[in-house]
Amino acid sequence: MTWSIPIGRFGGTTVRLHVTFLLFLAWIGAAYAMRSGMRAAIDGVLLITAVFACVVLHEFGHVIAARHYGVATRDITLLPIGGVARMARIPEQPTQELVIALAGPAVNLVIAAILYAVTQTAPHLSAADLQGQGVGMLSRLSSINLFLAVFNLIPAFPMDGGRVLRALLTYRMDHARATQLAASVGQGIAFLFGLLGLLGNPLLLFIALFVYLGAATEAQGALFRQLAHGMIVADVMTTHLETLSPDSRIDEAALRMIHTPQQEFPVVDGQGKLCGLLTHAAILRTMHEGKADAAVGDIMIPDIASLHPYQTADDALRLLEESQVPAIGVKDGQGRFVGLISRANIGEVMTIHVLRDRNRPPSALPLSR
Repeated sequence: MTWSIPIGRFGGTTVRLHVTFLLFLAWIGAAYAMRSGMRAAIDGVLLITAVFACVVLHEFGHVIAARHYGVATRDITLLPIGGVARMARIPEQPTQELVIALAGPAVNLVIAAILYAVTQTAPHLSAADLQGQGVGMLSRLSSINLFLAVFNLIPAFPMDGGRVLRALLTYRMDHARATQLAASVGQGIAFLFGLLGLLGNPLLLFIALFVYLGAATEAQGALFRQLAHGMIVADVMTTHLETLSPDSRIDEAALRMIHTPQQEFPVVDGQGKLCGLLTHAAILRTMHEGKADAAVGDIMIPDIASLHPYQTADDALRLLEESQVPAIGVKDGQGRFVGLISRANIGEVMTIHVLRDRNRPPSALPLSR
């Protein structure tokens, strides 16, 4: 995620801090200082920091549960609205997704129970406990963890409750249909939050937008995976591409970038072997550094994963989800480069299929490949 700062790596998962979180801390401190003085500002910042430490533990609950099922988590990013764990893939077996989704709220409940044992003050969801009116910091933190557990179980994406609902639905229907239904429930909840927000709570308007967009994104991803069934790599790859050699200069790549809409350039040697991938960002960065005469082979992303044209589009989607590169290569039976697959061109192909099926008369026969 852009505009994020790595602050540590734990068990193969990088924890990042988004710059907006630092701005959020500064805003909290200023608001408390103006209202109650510097001491209150320090307490407020310390409480928010402790809350986000609990959010990190919540996300690592997901990470550990996912790792049990062989699903790696690349990174966790802390935002003002909470944490986002980026997993290599989404498990489609309902029991696995159910366990992974419930692991996060379970961590918050454990934290709330531990703090209750320390303070002997039961956590509550009352406004007084959450806002700290006459309540100690540890007791307040206990109540906030209880709130986080309950809030995350709301059955709407991207909260954990949306994934719990999808997992339960997947026991009765296929994964794509379960995702669509769970997303519809989430969007309904978003509209309810939006209505309540219009009645006087601006925060609910923000939550409504967050929930609606999360549900829409999840539904779109499920639709793409459903459409990918039965398609092969050759159906979704791009073949008419400008290529570069490892010995090409960056200034030559910059000229190619001007005259073609490509976002990535495959780097291919004289034998037709895919050596790597050069992105727009890498070209611009290298030109900005004054290294126009640098060799493409020194700047490219090396060792790009590849598929055969007759492998499934599901394989391509899975490899793109697991890979941290913007595109993957396609090789023929002799190992020669023949095409490229990116998230953008898969999205375009899927969109065309959706529009074609929507506009096709009921009696029309399917188009042959």
